[in-house]
Amino acid sequence: MESLIFLGILSMLALACATVGALYAVHRLTSVAPGVVLSLPFHSGWQPEEHALSRYHARWYVATLLFLAFDVEMLFMYPWAVVVADLGVSAVVEMFLFLGALVVAVVWVWREGGLRWA
Repeated sequence: MESLIFLGILSMLALACATVGALYAVHRLTSVAPGVVLSLPFHSGWQPEEHALSRYHARWYVATLLFLAFDVEMLFMYPWAVVVADLGVSAVVEMFLFLGALVVAVVWVWREGGLRWA
């Protein structure tokens, strides 16, 4: 009985190795020459207009923080909406405290100029 178990394990191992080998062979047959891929950064087939390590303008970091604040708000509001009727007033107070913190974040972004796009 034990030899039958080991035969099953060995056959699955052989099948996995054969599959990996076949996928590797297909990749080698269909891939682009390595020199072409390594010489230019990939930009959807277009020639790059700037260096790949160029920096973003600092205003995008503030805009990203604003996006994350609203993203976290939505993450918090969906489960809250499901349980607000069961939890009662404490859930509503908790949500207004959270929205107050979000308003503080939006005021900070506004003060830093994150809402100016020009």
